[in-house]
Formats: sequence, C-alpha cells, structure tokens
Amino acid sequence: MANESVKLKPLSPSNKYTDGETGGNGNSPGSNEDYDPHLHREVENPTTNVETLIHLLKGCLGTGILAMPEAFKNSGIFNGLVSTVIIGVLCTYCLHVLVQAQYVLCKRLKVPILSYPESMKLALESGPLCLRPFAKYSPLLVDFFLIAYQLGICCVYIVFVGVNIKAVGDQHTSEPLRLEYYILAAFIPFVLINCVRNLKLLAPFSTLANIITFASFGVVCYYVFQNLPDIDDRPAFGRLYTYPLFFGTTLFALEAVGVVIALENNMKTPKSFGGYFGVLNVGMAFVVVLYVGMGFIGYWKYGEAVEPSITLNFPGNEALAQAILILYSIAIFISYGLQGYVPVAIVWNTYMLKRLEGSNRLLLWEYILRLVCVILTFILALTIPMLGLFISLFGAFCLSALGLAFPAIMEICVNWPDNLGRFQWILIKDVLLIIFGVVGLLAGSYSCISEMVIKFQEGAT
Repeated sequence: MANESVKLKPLSPSNKYTDGETGGNGNSPGSNEDYDPHLHREVENPTTNVETLIHLLKGCLGTGILAMPEAFKNSGIFNGLVSTVIIGVLCTYCLHVLVQAQYVLCKRLKVPILSYPESMKLALESGPLCLRPFAKYSPLLVDFFLIAYQLGICCVYIVFVGVNIKAVGDQHTSEPLRLEYYILAAFIPFVLINCVRNLKLLAPFSTLANIITFASFGVVCYYVFQNLPDIDDRPAFGRLYTYPLFFGTTLFALEAVGVVIALENNMKTPKSFGGYFGVLNVGMAFVVVLYVGMGFIGYWKYGEAVEPSITLNFPGNEALAQAILILYSIAIFISYGLQGYVPVAIVWNTYMLKRLEGSNRLLLWEYILRLVCVILTFILALTIPMLGLFISLFGAFCLSALGLAFPAIMEICVNWPDNLGRFQWILIKDVLLIIFGVVGLLAGSYSCISEMVIKFQEGAT
C-alpha cells in the first residue's frame, strides 16, 4: 500500500554492508553505536501502543480460538493444555528473536527499517559460508510463505463466515442451500473491506471486532459450562498421528508473524513493542490464556463430537446461538481487512510499485491488486471448504518456517561467529528450533493433506 509504506532513506556508499567491512561477523569497525533505527523512522499514520495492542489481539483472536477444542481432540485434553502453553511461549519468543534480529541489522546498516525478506537476505549474507549462497533467493522464499500464509488466513475467514451463516440460514429455509452459495453471497462485502487502504483507519473496526469477540466469549462460556461431563471421559493424550494436526491448528491460532511485523513497523513508539511488559508480551499472554481455556473447556464439554468451529456445536434452533454465529461472523469479516493488508502490501511495495513507476494510474492498479487477492481467496475457499484442515495446513506449512525456523536462522547469522554465547548456546538453541520447525512443517502438512485426500475420496463415494 503506497500510503502506508514506511519511507526508507537510501543507503550512502559508506553505509552499505559488505562482508569485508564487517570482518565476518557483521560488526563494522566504523559503525555508529549510537544510531537508533527507531528514531529515524518516518511512518505515515503511525499507531499508538493501545491501537497496536488492539490490532494484535484482533490479529490473534480470529477463527483459531474457536478451532482450539477440535485441536485438543487431536492431542488429548492434558497434552493439549501443556502443549498450547509451550507453543505459545515458543511463538512469542521467536517473534522477539525476529524483531531483535531486524533491529540489529538496521543498526549495523544505519537504516530505519528493514522488511522480513530484506532482513533474511542481509542476515544470510553475514552468516556461515554454507548459508550465504542462499541469500539471494531468501527474499522470494520469505515472501512466498508470508503471502501464502496471509492468503490462507483470508481463505479460512471466508469459509468460517460461510459455514456460520449457513448454519443460521438452514434454520430458516425449508431446503438447506449449498455452502458455496453463502460464500459467493459474501463476495462484495469482502471486496469492500479489503479496499480500506489505511491501517490506522482499520483500528476502529478492529475495536468493534474485539468488542464483539469478547461479548461472544460470554455466550460461548454460557453454553460450554452447562452440564459438563466427567472430565475422566476425555483422554489425556491423543494419537501420535493426529498430533501434527493439533500442532498446525495451534500454530495457526497463536502465530501472527505477518501482522506482528506490520504492526511493529507502523508504531509511533516501537520501543514499547518489546520488553517484559511490552505490547507483544502483554498481548500474547492474554491470547495464550484465552486459547488454553477455550480448547480445554470446549473439548471437555463436547468431546469427540466437537466441530471445527465450536460455535457449530451450539443448538442451532436457539436465537442466542444464532446471534453468536452472526456476530462472530461479523468480527471475522472485519478481521479480513487486517489480514488482507499484509499480502497486498508485500506484492504492491515489492513487486508492482517499481514496475509501475511513473504511471498515473497507481491507485487503479492498487485496487485491481486488492480485487485479485479477494478473488483468489474466494476461489480457494470454494475449492476446499474444509475449515479445520485448512487451519491446520496453513499453520503447519507456513508458520513452522516463518515463525520458528527463519527467526532462528536469522539469529544465528546476525551473531555469527563470535557472539553465539557461552558454549555456543545460541547456536545449539537455534538449531533445535530449526529442527523443530522443519519437522512440524513436514509432519503437519503430510497429516493435513492426507486427511483432505481421505475426505475428498469419501465425498466422491
């Protein structure tokens, strides 16, 4: 988005980074240690700490929280509780690692801001020799995962809205309509929300969505706390085969790397983002508690009968349940604008704007891009309308790389070779994170695709 991009001051020749200038570890002898990238940012329409926290909560409190009970079904109730906390802490830590690595690179290069793809490229260029050949390809790879993930979220949101509105519509029609009709009926509203070009203008909508979400939680609790069965009826541990599905769903729910980067880059006071009681930790702590509670109580209540969205377990003939389905659909619809902001920004600023330089139709081309993104997400949603598996697949495939492996690789590179800590503990820790991320990507993606194939075969028969 042209009006939201952070203006970068061009590097002078003396500020450009080369391996020879850093002595191999990225620390330029002539670097100015007093340079603070945060003080040199020029951001149009910066967001305050409160607005950033609101956006962060809305970015995390999407469809994922309603899918947590089904995730607990795949992990077991006790295993799900412990694993969700661990994954939440891990996600938050890796986000800190990513933001700090970007800050270090900005400080070295004396530039106010770097995107995720730029940071990955520069980090690899200063890292171990075996990784440097991959530097020139890394921006495209990071952009691919970022765009795929954010478009995946948008697809999930479309299916969620369609499924919930259909559940209400089926109560008021003599013959239920196909899900595809409800999804298509929502096309124009989704186009309109994705045409909001200013992140700051979305803040009031995010506030409204948060109000709706928290109000809906009260009604959700009303249903799930009624007539709870014996908790001993719920297995403490699930099957090993289904655990990758839990991992993917939980990672999708908790990890909002694309939104986090955009929010930190657009803050008025970016130093308030990190820290023990910064925006990121406060927001993520609140989110993890809500996700653990929703997953635990929801699975305790409905057990193996739990739906991909717990709202679908509520009695469809009750007006209160129908109201929740509609209100939560409105909240998720609003969130589409925030999630759609990221892929549009990447494609527009990185790939289109420089090719359209000098054109007097930039605004038209930007709106065409926004329309194309909506059309693409609707095509995917109509092709594979499997809400639960959609959530798990995009979580495992994209976020294992973006949220776990890539930040760990960047931290190794920016600290290479002399700042890896006593006994090389940073290197050991990050290698373990990389292995964990790769295993999660492969196992989670395989499990999701296998389940999708099975469901397609069942549908064909």
